Amino acid sequence: MTASPAISATGVARSFGDVHAVRDASFEAHYGQVTALIGPNGSGKTTLLLMLATLLKPDAGEIRIDGHDPVTDARAVRQVTGWMPDVLGSWGSLTVRQSIETTARLYELSPADARTRASELIDRIGLGALADQPSRVLSRGQKQKLSLARALVHRPRVLLLDEPASGLDPAARVDLRLLVRELAAEGTAVLLSSHVLAELDEMSDAAVYLDQGATASAESVDRAKASARRWRIRALDPTILADALTQAGRPATGTDHLGTLVDVTGEQDAAELLHALVTAGVAIAAYGPAVGDLEQTFLDLAKGGER
Repeated sequence: MTASPAISATGVARSFGDVHAVRDASFEAHYGQVTALIGPNGSGKTTLLLMLATLLKPDAGEIRIDGHDPVTDARAVRQVTGWMPDVLGSWGSLTVRQSIETTARLYELSPADARTRASELIDRIGLGALADQPSRVLSRGQKQKLSLARALVHRPRVLLLDEPASGLDPAARVDLRLLVRELAAEGTAVLLSSHVLAELDEMSDAAVYLDQGATASAESVDRAKASARRWRIRALDPTILADALTQAGRPATGTDHLGTLVDVTGEQDAAELLHALVTAGVAIAAYGPAVGDLEQTFLDLAKGGER
């Protein structure tokens, strides 16, 4: 028996006057997984997230969050959902600890539980050095950490993240990636929107592609994934590599500052090519996709013009 999805959207649409922000969004996201929400600027990602978070009412379609309808039972949805927008306002005069505790009280935690939960999140998200600082002095990246703590304060089963890494330094981005994977391992369903597709590749289990307000069909995604992909090879002797590729009937399709580029049609094809090159005596220092899987699929979908 298949478990019910944490998030289910069917034919969801939302317009603002003549602007059709979301035209036809249909997808599922599951507990224990990180689902990437991918699309160009203006594709409707934030509008879709706002509808999932009960902050906008869809014009058409159906949404279920943990089995609840955000239109008819917004309270139930908010009790199980953590929402981290791209920018979340903070109470400037409150300290980081007080901000988290206040958010916990808004979710009806007792004063004692709010204090305990705030301490847990301060440790887990790395806010210890800032715990007693007023939020008005925080940097953009530090405010993002505080926003994430507030989204997690009530232990949500579903987590909606809109550009959570915005403003974070490289070390904090790594910490965020590890935390998101930990949350998924604990059973949380995470839906994450980001423009940094390389980061999404490292942390996501599934992806939803959105363009001009419509989600790509499973068939079009499968076709995009099956298309030829460019892989990069870096060999100790590029001349020997070029000769081996020619002998294998796989001439290079280009070069860049990192190595030689060649088209492959899947992992099996990539493995066979690597075997042929090693057998031919090529000393290979690096071998892998030139572009991440999510980015390549997104580019192939955009090139195909299909949704």
